[in-house]
Amino acid sequence: MERTNDSILTEFVLVGLSAHPKLQTVFFVLVLWMYLMILLGNGVIISVIIYDSHLHTPMYFFLCNLSFLDICYTSSSVPLILDSFLTVRKRVSFSGCMVQMFISFAMAKTECMLLGVMALDRYVAICYPLRYPVIMSKGAYMLMAAWSWVSGLVESVVQTSLTMQLSFCANNVINHFVCEILAILKLACADISINVISMVGSNLIFLVIPLLVISLSYIFIVAAILRIPSTEGKHKAFSTCSGHLTVVIIFYGTIFFMYAKPKSKESVDNQDITEALISLFYGVMTPMLNPLIYSLRNKDVKAAVKNMLGRKNVSDGL
Repeated sequence: MERTNDSILTEFVLVGLSAHPKLQTVFFVLVLWMYLMILLGNGVIISVIIYDSHLHTPMYFFLCNLSFLDICYTSSSVPLILDSFLTVRKRVSFSGCMVQMFISFAMAKTECMLLGVMALDRYVAICYPLRYPVIMSKGAYMLMAAWSWVSGLVESVVQTSLTMQLSFCANNVINHFVCEILAILKLACADISINVISMVGSNLIFLVIPLLVISLSYIFIVAAILRIPSTEGKHKAFSTCSGHLTVVIIFYGTIFFMYAKPKSKESVDNQDITEALISLFYGVMTPMLNPLIYSLRNKDVKAAVKNMLGRKNVSDGL
């Protein structure tokens, strides 16, 4: 049943795990714990990088951006997820849903670009170590980070604007934990071909191209590492890339599952709970693992944390 011209969709209803009430309490505690770990882990990374002048390098500048991005992304969606676990059918205003979708989509696309420029940074550092300070100057790496943020925000403006222009049917139930763009498109009773085409273009620019950049960068990185004569030198060079490579595998593996194939309107009634749970994994688990995988295992970061805590203890003693 389509809505009439004088009827306006003012809210959406998030289903989440309402069909599995026994799991809601378990997931509420689990997601809340993970969110607190996200704030703590990424907050520590940001503080340490700002505090320690030895970490004022391109690699750690990008890490700081990644941590800040993860905090922004989870803070835009996790409170809504937690609230949906406490209510049977969580109601969200149309404007509130669009704002949350805009922030989440922008952060996801920005992270795609940021992981790409981080791969380029490692490529230059390993393949051109002597020219690294010149190529990756402060102006260059700040411009690369700014481009990642601006491109992600602009793309989110485009996708959100196209979604807001759609007509929605009487069904306003989103089979998801949050206002996720593909789940919302399934509710449209208008032609979504333009949205599908734009999503395909978005996937090409923000998923495929950065992944190609990452792949090519690591091909040259591996070739350069194999030419290093000493085993210790090879291990040291690879250790600077292993964290980034792990994050890329987790991030792109999950995001490709959700976004690489935009579904047509004909499949709107066939939402699989597995897809929503994988989306939850992407939205919460990945930002929690990033500090552990990428930063906290780094000896420079560990030393900086110990140094910062040591100075704090000294100042408290005084």
